[in-house]
Amino acid sequence: MRVSRKARFAAVVAAGALALTACSSSGKSGNNNSGGSGSKTLKVGLAYDVGGRGDKSFNDLAAAGLQKASQDLKIQTKELSAVAGENDQAKADRLTLLATSGYNPIIAVGFAYAAGLAKVAPKFPKVHFAIVDDDSSKLPNVEGLVFAENESSYLVGVAAALASKTHHIGFIGGVQTPLIQKFQAGYDAGAKAVDPTIKVDVAYISQAPDFTGFNDPAKAKVIAEGQYDNGADVVYHAAGGSGSGLFQAAVEKNKLAIGVDSDQYQTAAADQKPLILTSALKGVDTAVYNFIEADSKGQFKAGSTRFTLKDNGVGYSTSNPKIDPYKAKIDEYKQKIIAGSITVPTTP
Repeated sequence: MRVSRKARFAAVVAAGALALTACSSSGKSGNNNSGGSGSKTLKVGLAYDVGGRGDKSFNDLAAAGLQKASQDLKIQTKELSAVAGENDQAKADRLTLLATSGYNPIIAVGFAYAAGLAKVAPKFPKVHFAIVDDDSSKLPNVEGLVFAENESSYLVGVAAALASKTHHIGFIGGVQTPLIQKFQAGYDAGAKAVDPTIKVDVAYISQAPDFTGFNDPAKAKVIAEGQYDNGADVVYHAAGGSGSGLFQAAVEKNKLAIGVDSDQYQTAAADQKPLILTSALKGVDTAVYNFIEADSKGQFKAGSTRFTLKDNGVGYSTSNPKIDPYKAKIDEYKQKIIAGSITVPTTP
C-alpha cells in the first residue's frame, strides 16, 4: 500500500513535539506474533538512530510510517532514541528493552543497529525485527529494509549539474561509511553524465564509528561555507539532521542546496525554501509502514527487501518550482535507470 509521502511527512512534523514515550489505542486487533490467536493488539517498538524525531529527514520518515500505521491499524507503539556517541551495547540494550516489554515487531532505524541486532534477535526468536539500511542478517526473524540511494542520488546529481553555473558542485556526507558513499557515488555519476568536466567537492563530517556526523549542523555549515567559497554553487547533503547547517549556509551565501530522504523543501524555513532545489527521496516511511502492515496480517518475511526507482521506493522531489526547467531531462535519466540502460555505481 502506498500513500503520499508528502502527506505522511507533514503529519509527523506536526506531531514532532510529542514526547518519545509509549502511546496506545484500542480497536483493530493485530497478530502479536508470539504464538497467540491473533486477538491481541499489535505492540510495535521503534528504535531511532542518532537525532531521533525532529531531524526532518531519516528518523522523521520512520516516525511518519509508524504514525500512519498507528492511525490505520490502531496499534500500540513505543519509541526510543539513540544517544550521540553510544556504543553497540547501548543499541542492543534498547532493542532488548523493547523485546522484554512485549513489543513485537520491533524496528531498528539505521545500519548502526546491525551489530546490536545481531546479538539481540537470536535471544528472541518469536519477535520479528526489521532494520532500516542493513540486510546483512540471515536470521529467520529479521527483515532488512534497504534502498537504492545511489539511484535517487544520481537524479539529484543530474539536477545539480543542470542548475550549476560554475560547473562546480559539492557533496557533504554525514559519516564516511559504505552506505553514505552510495549517495556520493550516485551523485557524482549523475552530475558527470550531464557535464563530464564538472568539479565535485566531497567532504564527510565524521568517520565511523563516530556517528555524530548525522547530528552536527554546526560542522555541516562550516563545510558547506567552505565548498561555496571554493566555487561550488550547488551542494547536496546525505547527513541526516546535520543538513540544516547546509541550508543555513545556502541562505548566507545565496547558493543552492539539495536535501535528502524527505522532501526537505516542505519543512525548511521560509528563507531556505527557495534555495532547496530538490531532495533525493527515500521511502523509509513506506518501508516502515509496509513492514508493520504485513506483520499485522501474519505476513512477516525474513531476508532483504529493496526499494528502487522502479517501484517508487526512491526518487527526487519537485516541490520547488526552480526544478521545473530540469524535470524533463532528469526524467529521461530516470527512465534509463529503470530500463537498465544506465547502471548506477554504488562506490565512488
